Amino acid sequence: MRLLLVAIFCAIICGGSLVPAEAAKPLKVCILSGCDTYKSEKSLPPFQKFLEANYNVHAVRVVREAEDDLPGLEQLDDCDVALVFIKRMQLKGEQLERFKRYATSGRPIVAIRTASHAVQTWLEFDRQVLGGNYQSHYDRGITTTVEVVPEAGKHPILAGVSISPVQDPLYKNSGHADDIHVLLRGTIPNQLSEPVAWTRDYKNGRIVYTSLGAEDTFEQPGFRRLLANALFWTARREVETKKR
Repeated sequence: MRLLLVAIFCAIICGGSLVPAEAAKPLKVCILSGCDTYKSEKSLPPFQKFLEANYNVHAVRVVREAEDDLPGLEQLDDCDVALVFIKRMQLKGEQLERFKRYATSGRPIVAIRTASHAVQTWLEFDRQVLGGNYQSHYDRGITTTVEVVPEAGKHPILAGVSISPVQDPLYKNSGHADDIHVLLRGTIPNQLSEPVAWTRDYKNGRIVYTSLGAEDTFEQPGFRRLLANALFWTARREVETKKR
């Protein structure tokens, strides 16, 4: 009886529902930034501010200092989810092993655009973990139309998401793994469509990859919402917005 009364009291002070203790803890996101081509250090700092201002998120950003140096990777050890936006880094030694250890452990990953070729010294990351098969991209300057795959329309990652045509050169990913679940496809004139966002289960962990991620695309509210939804989904948590 005493335990029942305590539970009822907690329900009252929490607004009529029992809230798991975990829900009150901010989602810790470790952001890996290291893509000069698409200016990750212009896109990711404002995205980090957006996350922390609007969601129950605490983010740390690990920034590339040289092609073989990504100091601060120990932040991966206790994060809830990694957001990866680096390109062709020549990681080696302890840094390479730490990245591999995280990526192959079944822990959550949200990967953006050049993450398909994030580490030149471990290109298998794309096929082995993300489930992709990056084969370069179509010419620049061609507008890509982005459409939701019909059977994915009710997926939680797509809640509130609408993405306008983008200028990101469309990535070629034919030959991707059979077990990815495509959410969005991109189309340019006179070419077959390509998957531009998908999910995958890897070692009982959740993976989300999108080949979108140009600076202009980051400015779209729908793209920012897509990434925020993906971060919570991969961590197996409901999206937790901040009350205003």
